[in-house]
Amino acid sequence: MEPSEYFILILFIVLGAFSIIAAVFNLDWYFQTSGAATFVKRFGRGGARVFYVLLGLALIACGVAGFLYW
Repeated sequence: MEPSEYFILILFIVLGAFSIIAAVFNLDWYFQTSGAATFVKRFGRGGARVFYVLLGLALIACGVAGFLYW
């Protein structure tokens, strides 16, 4: 694997962890961004938090799967 591929996979894992941390700790500044505000409007704050936890888990799973199978 190229170093850039390692970087991308590590980035997926870090961003996934960040998404989970922001959702678990209910960070106001994270949920007031324009991207997150769309999900807050559509699903409510609790639903957006669940969405971002699931998104974080998916990003982490993709990063780990990339390390295992690439």
